[in-house]
Amino acid sequence: MNVSLTDHGPRLSVLRGAAGQRGLDARALAALAANPGCRRRALLDAAGVDKGAVAGRLGRPAPFGRSPFAIARGTVFEARLKADGCAALLEPLRRHLGLPADDGTRLDTPDLLPRSGPAVRAARTAEALAAAVAASLADPGCWTLLDHPLLRLTVAGAPAYLEPDAVLVHGGRCTVVEIKSFPVLDGSADPAKVGAATRQAAVYVLALLAAAGHDERHRPAFPEPPAPALPGAPEPVVLLVCPKDFGQTPVAAAIDVRREVATTRRQLARMTRIEELLDTLPPGTTFDLAPDDAGRPTRPVAELATAVDSVPAAYGPECLSACELGFHCRAQARAAGAVEQLGRGVRADLGDLRTVDGVLAAACPGAAAARRESAGGDGGGAVGGDGDEAAERLRYAAALRAEALGGPALVTDGWPVAVEPVAVGPAAASG
Repeated sequence: MNVSLTDHGPRLSVLRGAAGQRGLDARALAALAANPGCRRRALLDAAGVDKGAVAGRLGRPAPFGRSPFAIARGTVFEARLKADGCAALLEPLRRHLGLPADDGTRLDTPDLLPRSGPAVRAARTAEALAAAVAASLADPGCWTLLDHPLLRLTVAGAPAYLEPDAVLVHGGRCTVVEIKSFPVLDGSADPAKVGAATRQAAVYVLALLAAAGHDERHRPAFPEPPAPALPGAPEPVVLLVCPKDFGQTPVAAAIDVRREVATTRRQLARMTRIEELLDTLPPGTTFDLAPDDAGRPTRPVAELATAVDSVPAAYGPECLSACELGFHCRAQARAAGAVEQLGRGVRADLGDLRTVDGVLAAACPGAAAARRESAGGDGGGAVGGDGDEAAERLRYAAALRAEALGGPALVTDGWPVAVEPVAVGPAAASG
C-alpha cells in the first residue's frame, strides 16, 4: 500500500537530503486528509522525509508505530488468503460479492509486473483494469482479481501511486478488497481499527474513480438516486477481510464508504499544492540529518529545528497518535501558548482569542481593558467580532465557577459580570 510522489522530484530530493525516500501508505494519506491544513506534514510526506528520524533528532520522538509482530501477522495472513489461486479468499467473495460457487467460474489473476517501477506498474494496472472491465461486460461469468494493483491519484497537484491489497472486477464494476490482520472476536472488531481501514479504503476508491474517468467537479461520486455508472467505476462498498478470533480463518464484512469518500475527497481538495509549499520555503531549506558513516545523524539540532519550523503546522491533540512530529508540534504550541493545544473544537469556540493567556485574561477582572491594549497583537484578539462573544461567555463561566466555589463575584470595568445567562450551543437557537 505504497504511495509515491514523483513530480517536483529534484526540489523534493534536496529537502530529503542524502536519505532514501520514505514510502507513504494509505494510512498516512488518510491522516493527511484528516488534517489538510498542516503544510508541515504535507511537505515532509511529499518529500519522503522520515519524520520519525527527524522527531528523534529534535529530541521528541513519537512513542508509537506499527508493531513488527502485527506486520508479520498481516503478511502471513494475506499470503495464506492468496495461496493456491486465492482459494481461501473465494468463500468471502462468494458470500459478500456474489462470486458463483460452481467450478466453471473463471477467476483471472493477471500478472501486474510487481517487480517493475511505479510508472510501469501503473501503466500495466491501467491496461489490465481496462481489459478486465471489457471482459466482464462481454461475459457475465468472467471475474478478475487484481493482486496489489498500482493506482494513480493526484494529491495536492502531484501524482501519487497507491497499492490496495486487491481489486475484484465483475460486471463492469470494481470492488476494493482490504485485508487486515486485526482479529474479529465474537463477531466484532476494534471500532478504531475498522474506521482506519475504512478511511484507507476510501482513498483507493477515489483512485479507482479517477481511473474510470469520473469528473468530480461536475457530479458526486455516488449520486442519489444512482446514475448509470461509468465502466470500471468502483462500488461504494468495500470488502474488509480479517482473521476470525485468533486463527487464520478469514471472515469478511461489506462496508459502505460513501461518507468516507466524500469527506476524504473534500479534505484532499483543500490541501495546498506542493509547488506552492515549495515556493514559500526559505532558500537552502533542507531536512537532511547529515548521517555519518555509521548512520548516526550529525545535523545540529538547532539548525534542523529552524528548517522544520519554517513550514507552518496545524497542530491538534489527535496529531499525537497520527504523526511522528506530533510531540514536537505540541511543544511548539505550548511554548507559544496557542489555544490549538486544547483541541480544534475549543479553538473554534474561542473565536478571536488566540492564546491561553488571552483566554485567561478575558475571564478575569479588567479583561476588557487588557484586550483593548493588546488588540492587533498576539494576545487575546481584536476588540469586536466573535472574540467579544467568546469573552462574555468566559466571564460568565468564571462567575459561575466563583459562585460554585463560594468565592467573590467577578467585576469587569466596575460592572457585575453576566447578570443574565448567555445562551450557548443549541439553547441559543431556541431562545
